[in-house]
Amino acid sequence: MSSKVLHTPILLFFIFFIVSCDDQLDLKPSQEIDELTALDSDANIKRVLIGAYANIRKSDLWGGRVLLYSEMLAANNELRWEGTFVQPREMLNKSILTNNSFVTDTWTTAYSTINLANNIIEAIDKVKTEDQDRVKGEALFIRGVVYFELVKLYGLPYVSENPSTNLAVPLILSPSRGGQNNGVVERHSVENVYQQIIKDLTEAEQLLPESNNIFASQYIASAMLSRVYLQIEDYTSARDAANRSINLALAYGKKLMDQYMNAFNNESDSQEDIFTIQVSAQDPVNAMHLFYSTPEFGGRDGDVGISGNHLALYEDGDDRLSQYEERAGAIRTNKWRDQNANVKIIRLAELFLTRAEANFREGTSIGATVLEDINRIRRRVLLPEKTSVTLEDILKERKLELAHEGHNLHDIKRTRGIVVDNNDSNFKYSFDDPKLIFPIPQRELLANSKLIQNPGYLE
Repeated sequence: MSSKVLHTPILLFFIFFIVSCDDQLDLKPSQEIDELTALDSDANIKRVLIGAYANIRKSDLWGGRVLLYSEMLAANNELRWEGTFVQPREMLNKSILTNNSFVTDTWTTAYSTINLANNIIEAIDKVKTEDQDRVKGEALFIRGVVYFELVKLYGLPYVSENPSTNLAVPLILSPSRGGQNNGVVERHSVENVYQQIIKDLTEAEQLLPESNNIFASQYIASAMLSRVYLQIEDYTSARDAANRSINLALAYGKKLMDQYMNAFNNESDSQEDIFTIQVSAQDPVNAMHLFYSTPEFGGRDGDVGISGNHLALYEDGDDRLSQYEERAGAIRTNKWRDQNANVKIIRLAELFLTRAEANFREGTSIGATVLEDINRIRRRVLLPEKTSVTLEDILKERKLELAHEGHNLHDIKRTRGIVVDNNDSNFKYSFDDPKLIFPIPQRELLANSKLIQNPGYLE
């Protein structure tokens, strides 16, 4: 999603039509979009691929809101929403309405993106032979990661009872256009959606080049696979995917930044970044900056505040505490301070933590010992090395290292944790509480009679 790639007038004109908003009075299912260009040439298909990248960089997806959702639903009395937007407040208060516009827009953008990927995959034989593997791999990667975000938000956790019968989202694997595959489809099970995600990302890893500038590559696909496998408690596969990604990323010069906060507020990828959403003055989409930062850095009035409950989790001397400062009347994290900084999707630190946790759970030392991986994280933030660790130690290190980066909700769910209510600390939500998942948007229920609403929401 390089700004340099996306800013020629022709591509801007093309992408404007690809991602233009639906008429709100036209209640077609979101995955049903018009066929705006003939996928009959190498050049056109590659333009559609750029359009798919442009979609995932929108604020509705990896441009920031997907990360924000995780933090709001799992605020756990460690974060506060102080802004005027009602949509995140509904998430914080576990009172999401079925017409919540953020929830609806994420669904709509996700299925538009999936449809672009499906069109590319179907027309792959029109791409130049030497580019077919890369282009198909990128399309599969995009489809896989978008379904991963959807299943985590709109379906019960995989570790809940009966993932083979719990409903997730519609699984659409062919283009929706005209009267063909008109989008009136049922929701598939959580199990089915996860299996398709794994299939897409596994094939993507095999097809993609080892390195691909800022676009999807082998080590990015394996990094995402490690995250998927961790979510479904397949620790052997999570460990191996993380290890593959680490080894290849290191070979291409990736490493932990010497100082923790040097990994953030970068206008170009740092050596620690595995995958980011590129942001610039020309493409300033960064919803995390918008909501987490403050006016002197181009943000709003400071919508997200950090409470003492979170700060108390850190050990004395932890350099990660340096991210916090008081601005606009509350404690803020500086991870999202600067306006044109890229949005972190995967950092190398996450892969070390995933490998450590999976090795611990499996009693193995693939790639490194558990202590080696945990201590490399601790050394970087000026903490003493440990001589032994428990699972609780590893999970706490992960929570603090990745704080405010969109992981909290999903880690609570996969580890069967709880979320403390922000308004009444005596009230707690279990990891599989229906209030911790999104409703199916009301717009989609009206457009598609086969959709069933999630428990806990009125249709």
